[in-house]
Amino acid sequence: MKWLLMFWGGPVLLLTGWYGLSYYDMSFGIFMLTRDAHDLVFRVYGRVLGIPPETIPPLVARAMVVDTIVLFGLVALRKRRQIMAWYRRRFGTAAQSPGAPASPLGSKASLSSAP
Repeated sequence: MKWLLMFWGGPVLLLTGWYGLSYYDMSFGIFMLTRDAHDLVFRVYGRVLGIPPETIPPLVARAMVVDTIVLFGLVALRKRRQIMAWYRRRFGTAAQSPGAPASPLGSKASLSSAP
């Protein structure tokens, strides 16, 4: 899981950090964080791709969301046994046997002994 966070989360954090800082021109004296560099990068990408530069950030954001969903879907597929075991522990035996009716009062241990 640490490799997943490094190889997926690192670039995502780096890209969104750069985008946020350069969009709002918080450069801290570094040229790559200036708004001029931000506009230059998107003009170059726009010219290479043949699309207007202002359409690139929403496309990148959408791609990051889709990649995240696919990645975590693959992780969930790999760890489905552990996820199901957690689900059964969390929600009890009613989740284990779909044919058994769930008690509306909960478990017998939580019922009061009052008459």
